[in-house]
Amino acid sequence: MLTKLNNEWFGNVRGDILSGIVVALALIPEAIAFSIIAGVDPMVGLYASFCIAVVMAFVGGRPAMISAATGAMALLMVTLVKEHGIEYLFATTILTGIIQLIFGIFKIARLMKFIPRSVMVGFVNSLAILIFMAQVPHFVGISTMTYVFVAITLAIIYILPHFTKAIPAPLVAIVVMTIAAIVGGFQLNTVGDLGEITQSLPLFAIPDIPLNMETLSIIFPTALGLSIVGLTESLLTASIVDDMTDTPSDKNKESRGQGIANIVAGFFGGMAGCAMIGQTVINVKSGGRGRLSTFVAGVFLMFLILVLGDWVVKIPMAALAGVMIMVSIGTFDWSSLRTLTKVPLTDTIVMLVTVITVVATHDLSKGVIAGVILSAIFFAAKISKVEVSTNESSHKKIYTVKGQLFFASVQDFVNSFVFEGKQELILIDFSEAHIWDDSAVAAIDKVILKLKEQTNAEVRLTGLNDVSNKLLQKLATYNNPNARPSNH
Repeated sequence: MLTKLNNEWFGNVRGDILSGIVVALALIPEAIAFSIIAGVDPMVGLYASFCIAVVMAFVGGRPAMISAATGAMALLMVTLVKEHGIEYLFATTILTGIIQLIFGIFKIARLMKFIPRSVMVGFVNSLAILIFMAQVPHFVGISTMTYVFVAITLAIIYILPHFTKAIPAPLVAIVVMTIAAIVGGFQLNTVGDLGEITQSLPLFAIPDIPLNMETLSIIFPTALGLSIVGLTESLLTASIVDDMTDTPSDKNKESRGQGIANIVAGFFGGMAGCAMIGQTVINVKSGGRGRLSTFVAGVFLMFLILVLGDWVVKIPMAALAGVMIMVSIGTFDWSSLRTLTKVPLTDTIVMLVTVITVVATHDLSKGVIAGVILSAIFFAAKISKVEVSTNESSHKKIYTVKGQLFFASVQDFVNSFVFEGKQELILIDFSEAHIWDDSAVAAIDKVILKLKEQTNAEVRLTGLNDVSNKLLQKLATYNNPNARPSNH
């Protein structure tokens, strides 16, 4: 236990500290921008990012993952803030945390196994596209010098690692381009143009709202939506980092940690947040591997606000846009384009639908839900093929059923039988089949009753496995003397 704790915190001290500093610099414009989207003061997003990052360093289930205020969450807050005000947002953030904590206790993360790889790939690719799209307003159509700064930033990020990896290239790029902007006196958009930064610590406060059922009816729908979106994004991001670092993580602990972090954020004047794949990729690619990197990101963010606030506002947005473009390029799964013609067509369609849905709605949860539903439909269609072969003699006829018998395959099953003949005995062999649901049992009832009625033969079932047999014993009616074949 102590060895694991030591490794998670102090196994990569230098790399975690430097990567945490890079992430902190990248968090500031994002947090401010997401605050503006939600319609709140920029400090609400900054306080949230500080609280969530620091708390998640201790209670999260995935070391090196960065959680803070996010755009996906901010979009869900707009109506609540506009109609009821900031205090209701703080209460919603606390309730979001409580719901996520409950989800974690009941191990909701086990549902992750139902998300196919094609949806995961679509999720990653759509996030990469959204990250790039979010940078476009910061450098397109502004000035020639903005383009130059973005290009030089990218050049530093990609060229410097060939000479030295002692200091993360994105950190060098941000520092160098900020100095160049200040010394050169170039007219560039800066972090300060996004919103005013107040140099003060967050304070503990209980939301100033009436504690009654009316308040709960106002905040619960938004809190539930935030909980689901937050956990979806966080658990998917955790899986991506698992693959990037080839290390496991505790998804249920991550769910509980997200809940605790949001509760703390709500009491300290912050908005609800979740994992950020962009900043997480920056962290991992800059050398971050442990909890210390997440902790440093949160603490250094507050240090930047309190101590270096006057300098932070001078960071050119072009430099930060360059860093985020690097993140979008690194996040996109380029191998998915090379394998488009190799993977099954259904997987390609699921991936593309996930990407299109997320990019069109800017809502990650809708894309994931669309992808999962489409995957389920394709899977049901794929396994709904039932084969029924026959072998007959003058006195006996055997139907051999192969496949999965459930609601999507019962029609083909029924249509495979011939309800006429002179055999004395009809056997239906289920040795290579499985009966799954009430629709399957009803179809078997229909077939047996029609065979008995129209052929006067004795009908027997053979080869049933234990599960199928128990389901038939519980639901089947073909042995009922008064049973009649259904027309449905």
